[in-house]
Amino acid sequence: MPTLPLELTTLIVAFAPLFSKPLFQHVQVLLMGAILAPGKRTVTSALRVMGRSDEADFQNYHRVLNRALWSSLAASRILLSLLVAAFAPTGVLVMGIDDTIERRRGDRIKAKGIYRDPVRSSRSHMVKASGLRWLCLMLLVDIPWAGRIWALPFLTCLCPSERYYKERGRTHQKLTERARQMLLVVKRWLPQRKIVVVGDSSFAALELLDAVRNEVTVTTRLRLDAALYEPVPERVAGQMGRPRKKGARLPTLTAVLASAQTVWQGVTIARWYGEVERTVEITSGTGVWYHTGKPVVPLRWVLVRDPHKKFDAQAFLCTNVATEPQQILAWFVRRWTLEVTFEEARAHLGIETQRQWSDKAIARTTPALLALYSIITLVAARLVESNTLPVRQSAWYAKEVATFSDTIAYVRRYLWSHHHFQMSQTTSDMIKVPRSLVERLTDTLCYAA
Repeated sequence: MPTLPLELTTLIVAFAPLFSKPLFQHVQVLLMGAILAPGKRTVTSALRVMGRSDEADFQNYHRVLNRALWSSLAASRILLSLLVAAFAPTGVLVMGIDDTIERRRGDRIKAKGIYRDPVRSSRSHMVKASGLRWLCLMLLVDIPWAGRIWALPFLTCLCPSERYYKERGRTHQKLTERARQMLLVVKRWLPQRKIVVVGDSSFAALELLDAVRNEVTVTTRLRLDAALYEPVPERVAGQMGRPRKKGARLPTLTAVLASAQTVWQGVTIARWYGEVERTVEITSGTGVWYHTGKPVVPLRWVLVRDPHKKFDAQAFLCTNVATEPQQILAWFVRRWTLEVTFEEARAHLGIETQRQWSDKAIARTTPALLALYSIITLVAARLVESNTLPVRQSAWYAKEVATFSDTIAYVRRYLWSHHHFQMSQTTSDMIKVPRSLVERLTDTLCYAA
């Protein structure tokens, strides 16, 4: 077993109760191998980079994913507690929820389906992709050495296709139903903390908002033609009939946008979709959102327009009607970092390169790789000094702040340079290599995707 540095040992030991002692030894090898391995994230690539190419019982490492008894949900709870303690010990916890498509092919992948590809599609052109759909919940926190908000995954759930459920005679669970389960579970994990969840328009569903609004605050997009009403007036003593669900109909947000009577307020929002700040005009109000046969959801709406007309007017909602409009926008603009995390996980952690085929291994591997993004960030937080991290510079690219590629390179460099791993050797001959060449090779390996 390789000797691990103290910074990693104190972090990894938190997950030890989930595994038996022999299994935990294999888990540590796979975890460190996944950090150090460039390219594909397969079990064999992790074993090679850890010097286990001659391991006769290599199947034991595969069994960690496809057969061993341990709970991914319990691991998510431990990871969330570590992230909260490291980056958000106090205050409101802002989380983001979103789905992504893992493009996988193969007849043995039973849960795959055909979905709209959100990355390649546009308003005028829709592209479909075959693969697995994952719903991911991430903690949105400010990373000191990056100078911006990062989305750190901690809970990922597989959402099989409708065909998958139909073939098994089961009721299909929609994306919003999975989201409801995940949000209520997280609230049970952190009952004393106020939680705000931001998501795109996929989660602007009345059933979902009604189910979770007493537990967490949800901020998402709102349709401009949504049916909004005034709250129910007080019931008169002796009034007959069923209790009303809504009051008088309010103008649609499309009408509010077009009305000359609407009062607009100019506000400056920091970190507006990659920009330092953006000045926009907003107007806000409260009401209840209702549709026939659906629950009634009280909300605060915020209508946003650009005085320079660089983007179309947008509407947002918040299930906490007491929230200030500026705060709603400040929460929602953090949502873009979820897309950044998905892209960086594909580029640097080998998402879509794993080769598991059994149902259990598939359900475990992708959530583990996304969680690896957060684990690497936690390790870096224990290693960096004065909230600064070395940034890879070049004459043609003056990078100002560290990104995830710099973070994983920093962690890799620390592991390689401190010789914490016993690598396999085929010869005992010593070869002298110039230090400059070693540094270039190390730099290339650490930044290999």
